[in-house]
Amino acid sequence: MLARMDAIRARALLARVPGLNAEHLRALIAAAGGEPARAAEPRTARDVQLPAGARSFLAAPDEPALQADLAWLAASGAHIILCTDPDYPPLLGETVGAPAALYLLGSAQVLASPQLAMVGSRNSTPSGQETARAFAAWFARAGLTVTSGLAVGIDAASHEGALSVEGLTVAVCGTGLDRVYPAEHVRLAGRIRVRGALVSEFPPRTAPLRQHFPRRNRIISGLALGTLVVEAARHSGSLITARLAAEQGREVFAIPGSIHSPVSRGCHQLIRDGAKLVEEAADVLAELRISVPKETLTGARSDLQKPPALDKEYEMLLDAVGFEPATIDVLVARTRLAPESVASMLLILELQGRVAALPGGRYGRLP
Repeated sequence: MLARMDAIRARALLARVPGLNAEHLRALIAAAGGEPARAAEPRTARDVQLPAGARSFLAAPDEPALQADLAWLAASGAHIILCTDPDYPPLLGETVGAPAALYLLGSAQVLASPQLAMVGSRNSTPSGQETARAFAAWFARAGLTVTSGLAVGIDAASHEGALSVEGLTVAVCGTGLDRVYPAEHVRLAGRIRVRGALVSEFPPRTAPLRQHFPRRNRIISGLALGTLVVEAARHSGSLITARLAAEQGREVFAIPGSIHSPVSRGCHQLIRDGAKLVEEAADVLAELRISVPKETLTGARSDLQKPPALDKEYEMLLDAVGFEPATIDVLVARTRLAPESVASMLLILELQGRVAALPGGRYGRLP
């Protein structure tokens, strides 16, 4: 039992060493004869080239932090996966600057499954969220694990889409796994843990600092065969994930949108830069050379039953909404219907899931 406790402590120590990446840790463990416990000893570090901060930490570890980490590991059921472990995700291990260790809540096996990263704007449109859910469901049915960052907007919709068909999904977090960020996704995080995994390179009690999220993004792209950007503004963090995916030699996909939509401009820039334009999920599957059994596609299509037909005036109003958000005044001008009729009809269309109310008194059409 004591030996096991020493091994867990060594792993917790190595996972917390600042500035340590997979290349450094592999060298440390090789110098220690393959034993993580010896790799955590200060004398082993003498023969290995390490960042100054890492060397200092190994010489004088933060014992209170380590004890708190061990208590959290025991209470939460979390695991630490070192880059030399068989469970470490193989695709991530191929990337430059891969994390030395990952904290995990959920299934380690899911990390080795074929994954597609889906990312996009936090300030996404209802249409973009519906698109993300539908695409994620298709990918999950095709056997892909959907990987994203647990953020509001497109990330959450992507996780939800995979979960809706009992698929697998991975959330890579920009904080320690002892907290859920954003806090409103506590229930979603719990569902992801059951049907996949929550992953972070950050030790427990790490706050959601701005500089952590680009580091998180390189893990999202590094785990996956490719990255699909659903909606992104011109300076979106999703473009960082796409750039990292390209640098890692992975496929980059983008869904185009309206030329008037701010959350489409980032996707259009990616397409101009060489990302593959995506109009349907099959485009991604074909590029990744993933074949889908016919019965899977039939089952997916059966879930997307054609909605009931609309009266002529409702059809006219829906056409007037188009896929650009519009106010009631604009829709009245386009349809020449009475304002009270337009307001009433929009409420019915919203209840049917055909349109969504947006900030500023606008309405947008849902796919």
